[in-house]
Amino acid sequence: MKRRAVQLSPGTGKPEQIATVLEHEIRSGVLGFGDRLQSENELVQRFSVSRNTVRKGLEELSSRGLITTRVGIGSFVTFDGKPVDDSIGWSRALADAGANAETRTLRLEVIEDPDLASLLGIESPFFIAVDRVRTNASDGHAISIERSRLPLSSELEDVPLRGLREGSLHQTLRAAGLIPDHGEEWVEIEMLNAEDAAILGCPQGTPFLRG
Repeated sequence: MKRRAVQLSPGTGKPEQIATVLEHEIRSGVLGFGDRLQSENELVQRFSVSRNTVRKGLEELSSRGLITTRVGIGSFVTFDGKPVDDSIGWSRALADAGANAETRTLRLEVIEDPDLASLLGIESPFFIAVDRVRTNASDGHAISIERSRLPLSSELEDVPLRGLREGSLHQTLRAAGLIPDHGEEWVEIEMLNAEDAAILGCPQGTPFLRG
């Protein structure tokens, strides 16, 4: 769908204005979840700005949690119209956002991963692996695969035996007195490999958000 050219007004940075225009299109439903935005060249022509300005606008849009950009492929909408507050736990956040999610545990056990320990800068190579898949309870379509790794500690050592508290990793950590202080979030689009595709019931190579 071709969109009309936009004249940017003075007083506000051009990248911010570009981000605001595109944000309006996303939030109003003109661009839906998973839709690909216009190419950089098309956005350059549409807004009559440089490629660098367009890229800064897309970075701003990404910082607002509305899109993800994959080099060589393009930018895609990651906002589905309902903000998800994962600070309360992913299961509850999905429920509050209206998603009828069903969770199945694939793996809950102690593993040894020296490479991950080195990456995190911790001495012990032992972790609790928590792998789960979420699907829509109504029609069975895939929502997510989650692979969590928790450093093995005295507070959590019995989790593989007794399971997650109320089925929630968030509640399990809180019950153990472990409150996350900060974190890092990122997201990109990748094609499902054969193993993940089989778990999710999707064709191999299906585009999926990876975070």
